[in-house]
Amino acid sequence: MRILTVDNRPQALAQISDLARALMPEAELLSSGSSLEALGAARKAEIDVAILRVETPELGGLDLGKYLLELNPLTNLIFVADKRRHGFEAMTIHASGYLLEPVEQAALKRELEDLRHLELEKKHKRVFAQTFGNFELFVDGKPVSFKYNRTKELVAVLVNNRGAQTTNGEIIANLWEDDGDPEKKASYLSNLRQDLQNTFTRLRLNGIILKQRGSLAIAAERIECDLYDWLKNGRDSKYHYMGDYMNQYSWPEYVHAELDDISYAMEE
Repeated sequence: MRILTVDNRPQALAQISDLARALMPEAELLSSGSSLEALGAARKAEIDVAILRVETPELGGLDLGKYLLELNPLTNLIFVADKRRHGFEAMTIHASGYLLEPVEQAALKRELEDLRHLELEKKHKRVFAQTFGNFELFVDGKPVSFKYNRTKELVAVLVNNRGAQTTNGEIIANLWEDDGDPEKKASYLSNLRQDLQNTFTRLRLNGIILKQRGSLAIAAERIECDLYDWLKNGRDSKYHYMGDYMNQYSWPEYVHAELDDISYAMEE
């Protein structure tokens, strides 16, 4: 579990961080005195629990919470405030908890034991991405149907990038290379992104696609993928690379050399 604590007051930040560390010693703890810096950290590492002071400069805690949910809808938001007046707004964005200052250990303990999104929910992987041979995306054992064929190819690009944020420009370069009008491509990509969102919403796949302004990423930790398992476990993987990778697309050809080198090294 990864916990993010944010408070612009150094003493208060140290206090809430110490409480969180004492209650969850096995968790990775990230602390920040700046909401903007915290948002930057969340773009690099998936946050499970965010303990946010409501009233912070530059970017308020409630707005920060909304941005964190855009990055990862399964983030548990726990707000800290000196008054109850922000409680209703916190509830409208489906916060996991709301604490009044001064925060006591017992109160924080209750919130951490009753999180809105549990670890079990995050570990259950309903999505399987098949990359060896032809690319296919399965949810609950069934192939996913999109409105546009290129939406599936968009997902393939994100899976190929293994969790890294991929800009709209990079996606366009993969899907269309140098073919066609750039403005039309950008418009078409907007349709693909909307198709992706609509399809995943219908399938109740929260947190699989991590969105930022102008870029997308696959939540690699939340899907099963033959490529990811093979790269992690090598010969012990239940999947085996046989020289075929996303065969229906031309743009992954450059990956073949990398995978071939890794395969040869495994056999030595």
